[in-house]
Amino acid sequence: MTSTGSTTNGTTTVITNIASLVTNDPSLGDGSPLGLIQDAAVVIDGDRIAWTGDSREAPATDNRVDAGGRAVIPGFVDSHSHLVFAGDRTQEFNARMSGRAYSAGGIRTTVAATRAASDEELERNLTHYLAEALRQGTTTFETKSGYGLTVEDEARALRIASAHTDEVTYLGAHIVSPDYADDPAAYVALVTGEMLDACAPYARWVDVFCEKGAFDGDQARAILTAGKAKGLHPRVHANQLSYGPGVQLAVELDAASADHCTHLTDADVDALASGNTVATLLPGAEFSTRAEWPDARRLLDAGVTVALSTDCNPGSSFTSSVPFCVALAVRDMRMTPDEAVWSATAGGARALRRTDIGRIAPGAYADLALLDAPSHVHLAYRPGVPLVGEVWRRGVRVV
Repeated sequence: MTSTGSTTNGTTTVITNIASLVTNDPSLGDGSPLGLIQDAAVVIDGDRIAWTGDSREAPATDNRVDAGGRAVIPGFVDSHSHLVFAGDRTQEFNARMSGRAYSAGGIRTTVAATRAASDEELERNLTHYLAEALRQGTTTFETKSGYGLTVEDEARALRIASAHTDEVTYLGAHIVSPDYADDPAAYVALVTGEMLDACAPYARWVDVFCEKGAFDGDQARAILTAGKAKGLHPRVHANQLSYGPGVQLAVELDAASADHCTHLTDADVDALASGNTVATLLPGAEFSTRAEWPDARRLLDAGVTVALSTDCNPGSSFTSSVPFCVALAVRDMRMTPDEAVWSATAGGARALRRTDIGRIAPGAYADLALLDAPSHVHLAYRPGVPLVGEVWRRGVRVV
C-alpha cells in the first residue's frame, strides 16, 4: 500500500483502488445485505466514514491511499470472548481430543489460576490476546469476567477489561463458585447482591451460563433480572450443551444475544425469529470440543439474525481468529460466504446493539480490514491463510 500522508484525527483520507468493498449497507452498493461496491473508494474524516462509492467519483482529500486492488471489509466485531484469565488448559484439551467429553466443571481450573494471578499478569494476558485479534482484523470486542467468582476477583477482572473496551460483561454466573459447591442458592444470592454491586460500575452487560452443571432457568432469571435492575443489559450462554430454557428466557428478557444456540427446539427458533435477540454462534467451541455444530442454516432460513464470534477462552475455544470462525461457519454450519462475513461484522454489531460499527457507511467508525485478496469470499475459500493485510481502527492504520 502506498500513501501520500498519515491519517490522524482532523484530516481526511481516501482509500482508492478497492477491488470489492463490503459496506453492509444495501442502499450503498449492489442491494445485497453486504452492499458490495466494485472498484470502490472510501473517504475517512477523522475517526468516521464520510463517503463510499465508485473510485472514479471520490472527492478530494488530504491524504490518498492505494489499496492495490484488494478487498476491504468492516473490522470484525467479536461479540463474545473470555479474555481476563490466567494459565491455560492444555492438558484438558489433550485429554478431550483423546476422547474425554467437555464439561462445565473444567472452568474451575482457570478459576484457580486466575485468582492466583496478579492484576499485572491478567492485564498482560488480556492485551496479548487483544493484539493477536487485532492483527486478524478484529476492531471491536466484548469480553467477560467469570474466572474469579469472588466479589474481589470479579470486580478486578471487569476493571481491567474496562480499560480496553466499552463492551464489558459481568459473568459472575459462569459456574457456581467452588467455594459454594454445597450451597448454590447462597452463591446466587452473592451474584445478585454484593458481587453485582461491586461489578456493575465497570460493566455494560450481565450474562449467565444457563446450562446443566451451571445455572437453571429460575436461577438465570433471578441473575439477569437483578442485573437489569442495576442498569446492565442481558446476554445469555444458552443451549450449548443440551436443550434447556436459555434461549426462550433470553428472548423474554430482551437479551441482546443468546450465545451458542446448539440445541434448539422449533419453539426456540420461533422465539428468536420473533424477538430482538441475536443468535450468536461460536464455531470455535464446537471445533475444539468435537461437539455437534449449530444449525446456522435453520436459523437463517427462519429469519433469525445471526452473529459469529470466537468465544476465545482457555478451555473450550482457544482461538482469537474470526477468519477461522468464518471458514468453519461456511464449511460446517452451512452458511454462505456472504452470510458468514455479514454475521462476523454487522451481526456482531447487532449482538452489541451498536449501529456505529460493523459497516462501512457514512457516520460509522472508520474500522476497516484490507484483505490480501480481491474478494471477501477468500476468507472461506483460503482457510488458515493470514489474509488480513492491514487494519484501520477509528481512522488510523493500526496494523
